[in-house]
Amino acid sequence: MLVLVAPGQGAQTPGFLTPWLDLPGAADRVAAWSDAIGLDLAHYGTQADADAIRDTAVAQPLLVAAGILSAAALGDIAPDAVAGHSVGEITAAAFAGVLDDTAALQLVRKRGLAMAEAAAVTKTGMSALLGGDPEVTVPHLEKLGLTPANVNGAGQIVAAGTLEELAALEADKPEGVRRVVPLTVAGAFHTRHMAPAVAKLEEAARALTPADPTVAYVSNKDGRTVATGAEVVSRLVGQVANPVRWDLCMETFKELGVTALVEVCPGGTLTGLAKRALPGVKTLALKTPDDLDAARALIAEHTSAAADTQTA
Repeated sequence: MLVLVAPGQGAQTPGFLTPWLDLPGAADRVAAWSDAIGLDLAHYGTQADADAIRDTAVAQPLLVAAGILSAAALGDIAPDAVAGHSVGEITAAAFAGVLDDTAALQLVRKRGLAMAEAAAVTKTGMSALLGGDPEVTVPHLEKLGLTPANVNGAGQIVAAGTLEELAALEADKPEGVRRVVPLTVAGAFHTRHMAPAVAKLEEAARALTPADPTVAYVSNKDGRTVATGAEVVSRLVGQVANPVRWDLCMETFKELGVTALVEVCPGGTLTGLAKRALPGVKTLALKTPDDLDAARALIAEHTSAAADTQTA
């Protein structure tokens, strides 16, 4: 069983889109998306510096565009399940046929703008905690006024809150936590600080006509698969102000019997988590087009194995 996953904000790096635009038709697709959302994706993906692409309103559509573009470069593939981390859920919705590519980019543009506006109200941020026991870490974060905004599994939790609360965390780490690593994001996403963005996304969602997923769509809310397009969109809206439970998504991958995981561009983060939490599952991250042949080989191996299993 193959799962296709999409990373979230913080995975972007300056110039990461450059090699992908050399693929046949890629530049034209990105130009059309840019016109549709009023944002020069090619510029931000090839020429902008780290500060420019750290902007939530830029980073989010850039990540979704890169994910859709790199998945399309794999050819006609049929994953058994899809999922995305945070904003990657919109990319996954496109993979599953819930939203067409343009609708996905238009939604994520509105999401990024709404979240950037909400983040501007108070200076907030996010930090990854490496190591520790969730049963110890979560109460400690709550004591400091922080939210466990991403529970990623494999010993990683991301805390979110005000800069003062995050500074207090640096000085007072939970027992067992080895490091606290500030993330390159511009706000406390998936917390109460994002509540103003939810109303704007609810309005944007009313203009959508989602289709039901064509493959298993695994939700960040609780790791469950979602059967209808309307429910996918509803969860996409609410997830902005609620924690990401990637740990539960990976538990569902196990239950589904996933044997291979491919992470679209800019891959690396989710495959790293999977290597620690899903032993025995083959993983591959699409970082540049040089990774496409290996990804196709892994997908072909998966397809062959699935066919053999069905024949048997």
